[in-house]
Amino acid sequence: MSFSVRFDDNNQEIVFAGVMRPKGAREIAPVRELVEQVVVRISGTLFLNFKKLNKINNVAFHELAAILTLVCKQQPDLKIRIIVSSVVGWAMRKFKVIGSISPNIHIEQYDNDFYPGQGVLEDGGFVPILRTQTKMTWRHERRILPRHGLKPGMHVADICCGIGDFAVLLQKEFKPDRLVALDHAKASLNYARKVAEDFGITDIEYIYGDASALLLDDNQFDFVTCRHALQVFNKPELILKELFRICRPGGRVYVTNEKNSHCLGEPRADSIAWTYNEVARLWGDFEMDIELGPKSRRLLDEAGFDDVRMESFMVTNLDGDPQDFADIIQAWEDVYAGKMSAERGDDQEFVTRFRQGFQDHIYAALHPKGYAGWPIWIASARKPL
Repeated sequence: MSFSVRFDDNNQEIVFAGVMRPKGAREIAPVRELVEQVVVRISGTLFLNFKKLNKINNVAFHELAAILTLVCKQQPDLKIRIIVSSVVGWAMRKFKVIGSISPNIHIEQYDNDFYPGQGVLEDGGFVPILRTQTKMTWRHERRILPRHGLKPGMHVADICCGIGDFAVLLQKEFKPDRLVALDHAKASLNYARKVAEDFGITDIEYIYGDASALLLDDNQFDFVTCRHALQVFNKPELILKELFRICRPGGRVYVTNEKNSHCLGEPRADSIAWTYNEVARLWGDFEMDIELGPKSRRLLDEAGFDDVRMESFMVTNLDGDPQDFADIIQAWEDVYAGKMSAERGDDQEFVTRFRQGFQDHIYAALHPKGYAGWPIWIASARKPL
């Protein structure tokens, strides 16, 4: 069979994966049998997890509907929650039909809960500055990556690839035999494909996907990157579980994250420090953790990796054109003191002081004797043999 189905007792959840395209009802018999076995010995809520089901045809869909109709009749006190992902475009639309069978059946889109801050950071206005950020961090990372195990000729995955410019630089500099770049934001992927096209690069496989439920096989990649992403999600351990799964034994996972309260500048250091401490609190209110950087070691260890390596570097106004850094800071102000602050409901007095810290950071970046810094933490770890 091209699909799998299993019951997770701990979570009271039936998990579906793969491609469900039976020619007749007989091929769905294992699903019917499993559901019948499960529902007679549980109570409360049964979860049906379809996040990793790539495709389903009408035969399978009608059989599932018939199975659940019978369950609702035989077990009227049992609640059924069907979980889908927006990564599978048809899922919410199709399963809403099943939701109409009974008031006991509830359909939920997993991503809505998992990505509470995504809507803010996927705003198109933030995209252009990301290339400048990558340009400034790449100066450091191109020297750091080999220390963490990246070599030419590897199979590489860039998970949460964003606008794709890092994947392009990887392809040009390290020439992997295979490079997959995956992201949850369609707007970012569209931009990424255009970046690759502009540079005449055709060897990158761009995939739309959920980083916490990757539609990629186990043990595929020698080197897996996930940059500035764990800090965005409120359940980073779920992403690390997937990075672990797709990494080959002996391969390495490489993550970068920030600790924004350690951004610094001189002159006007006090104002700058106050604002970036407030940035950390703001992200926390959106269930994101921009202080995650130094926590990477613990998270990788708890995910089952070994041989954890950590280092940090400081992006500064001395890395090339100071105006590039000033442009990044201005973009942060526009998003954090603009859209995010407004959504949180901050008063005008707070916003004025909040913005002043960003402007003082820009002043430090452009001052002929000034210094401005933005720290990045890098961590990598090996999947045990």
